[in-house]
Amino acid sequence: MDNPVLSVTELLRSVRDTLERRFPLLWVRGELSNLSRAPSGHWYFTLKDGGAQVDCVMFRSRAATLDWEPREGMQVEARALVTLYEPRGRFQLTVEGLRRGGMGPLFERFLRLKEKLGAEGLFDADLKRGLPEHPRAIGVLTSRAAAALRDVLTTLARRNPAIPVIVYPIPVQGAGAAERIAAMLKRAGARAECDVLLLVRGGGSIEDLWEFNEEAVARAIRACPIPVVVGVGHETDFTIADFAADYRAPTPTAASEIASPASAALLARVAECARCVSREMRRRLAYAAQSADGWSRRLVHPAERLRSHQDQVRQLSARLGFAFLQRLKDCAAALAGLQGSLRSLDPTAVLERGYSLTMDARGDVLRDAARVREGETVRTRLARGSLESEVKKRENP
Repeated sequence: MDNPVLSVTELLRSVRDTLERRFPLLWVRGELSNLSRAPSGHWYFTLKDGGAQVDCVMFRSRAATLDWEPREGMQVEARALVTLYEPRGRFQLTVEGLRRGGMGPLFERFLRLKEKLGAEGLFDADLKRGLPEHPRAIGVLTSRAAAALRDVLTTLARRNPAIPVIVYPIPVQGAGAAERIAAMLKRAGARAECDVLLLVRGGGSIEDLWEFNEEAVARAIRACPIPVVVGVGHETDFTIADFAADYRAPTPTAASEIASPASAALLARVAECARCVSREMRRRLAYAAQSADGWSRRLVHPAERLRSHQDQVRQLSARLGFAFLQRLKDCAAALAGLQGSLRSLDPTAVLERGYSLTMDARGDVLRDAARVREGETVRTRLARGSLESEVKKRENP
């Protein structure tokens, strides 16, 4: 009773989670059986071999990517997720991709070459070149009879018919195709007629696309002096050429859209630039007009400017005359003050009040009676005139 009691839903959900964690996305090989297509677009079938079988579901979004028709009894390889369908408690595989059986060795060869070239740095992002924003000409490498060529030419003509297109015909499958693709890439690069090259092909099986998995093609893409866009197969198809390309497009049509600027977008951009220039010119003209108005208000007729200067001269002259008179008055007042001070200090003014100034025979002013002797002649200066006298008697204080 210590063990928890699980509901059926809880148990199956736990089993489902365990299975999905234990078995990540993997490849399973077997024979197709009981194949049915539901109205919803989902596919239901059984994968079996001589000893076992398992139910499978492939949802519409994944089934729509197949470019071949699965049939009863075919040997296939399914890329699937192990899971449990809870409503019925049924073990099943959710198929993400499906390919014809017998491709195992080719896929292993693909992986080995991808690892080898990747280790050499052939796929490094630093080697990828940017695509020209406005190509002068676009080169297309594909078969003249390929539907991909028609799709590319139609798309380029729709997007920007002014861009010249040069077609470099190549075989896209069959013996020796890889060498001819590599040679054409070299020739297109040497001719330097285009700013970007599109290497394109429609969908097909792994055998059909195998020429784009050859080492010669990958090295020719990297050696080409012109940026290369590869659009081979459908969105789910990957080739060695995709990894070596400067840009990988999911389809040939997408490759042409990536390489060519849409004329409508360019015209819209030009129109927007014209509107921006027009707005800027109107703004600058408005600023210039305001500036001209300001300068015009500051402009004065020479006669008016002369009259203004004459008025200033008259005002300055009046101010100067007033300042000069005021200065004279200030100087006169200062002079009178100095004269009063001088008069108060003038010894003759003291004599006018009855005082006298007595000097000895040498002319020195006498301030002390002890400095003269009896019988010595002294001179006394009065306010008007002077006296000479002889000292008869001296009294000291």
